[in-house]
Amino acid sequence: MIDLLDLAAELVDVPSESHKESALADLFESRLRGAEHLDVHRVGDNVIARSTNGCAHRVVIAGHLDTVPANNNQDARIEGDRLYGLGACDMKGGLAAQLATALEAVELAVDATYVFYACEEVAAEHNGLKQLFDLRPELVTGDVALLGEPTSAAIEAGCQGTLRVKATYKGERAHTARPWKGRNAIHRLGAVLESLNHYEGRRPIVDGCEYREAIQAVHVEGGVAGNVVPDQALLTVNLRYAPDRTAEQALAHITEQLGSFDEMVVADHAQGAAPSLGHPLLQALITHNELDVRAKLGWTDVARFAEHGIPASNFGPGDPSIAHTRDEFVQRHEIELVHAVLVNLLTTEPA
Repeated sequence: MIDLLDLAAELVDVPSESHKESALADLFESRLRGAEHLDVHRVGDNVIARSTNGCAHRVVIAGHLDTVPANNNQDARIEGDRLYGLGACDMKGGLAAQLATALEAVELAVDATYVFYACEEVAAEHNGLKQLFDLRPELVTGDVALLGEPTSAAIEAGCQGTLRVKATYKGERAHTARPWKGRNAIHRLGAVLESLNHYEGRRPIVDGCEYREAIQAVHVEGGVAGNVVPDQALLTVNLRYAPDRTAEQALAHITEQLGSFDEMVVADHAQGAAPSLGHPLLQALITHNELDVRAKLGWTDVARFAEHGIPASNFGPGDPSIAHTRDEFVQRHEIELVHAVLVNLLTTEPA
């Protein structure tokens, strides 16, 4: 029987900052190739292990190998039933639960695919799951997917979309001694910033989950010199929107909020994913284990599965509010609970 907290500590002690996951991928590949019930594939630093029992259903269980950069917290430290260290919460505790499940759940009632992928914490173009869908989609398809992002061992269903735009507000230069001869572009931001400050986002309920939209100004640029009225200001704004909006509706909404800008470009845009909790496998997972269910307010890779028609939810140990912090930690009982729930899902005959 694998001690899950010790396994998670072992994973923390293998450095795997984004773009540097090879050593951890090697560990996963080695352990998984020792499991005779799984077929193992390596694509770059992405490791995929699949059962091929010909079951009527297939569950995809996925987790990212990478962490954010270290902050003097790279070494694992166990205190009682808590594990501290880089990535303990996001998401080496979840990886430990998933790896143990892959090794221990042998007599399966549904086929399983385990996807351990690189570069989730960096730009989307590097994302290992995206690369697998682009290059080897047959390895990552299934009926439903569970992503091991930290959720405190609850189901965080679907995810919100995220849209970031850059809006330009133009003015006319003049000497600050005679500002009436120009037009101050920075001052033009006053009204829109005040409006954003009082923005009250929608809180729609989708499939029983309450999402909470938000919009924030995240960057401002402007200014020429200390004695010049600025002729241009650039405002970057991020909208987090519920999955009942389309990408087009989200863009229209943020455009309306920005007022009378002169130019606007989309810096990045990732659509959300509906909860899809009506799928029988997800319903069984929730009901049999009496799991708490709530909306995922951030964006996660469940959206990549949803884009390919695969209902997906987030389910992993660890408090998401402390992810990426210096003192992030994960608790033993949450890792053990996630592991037990995954084993139960895979070994129980679907109704």
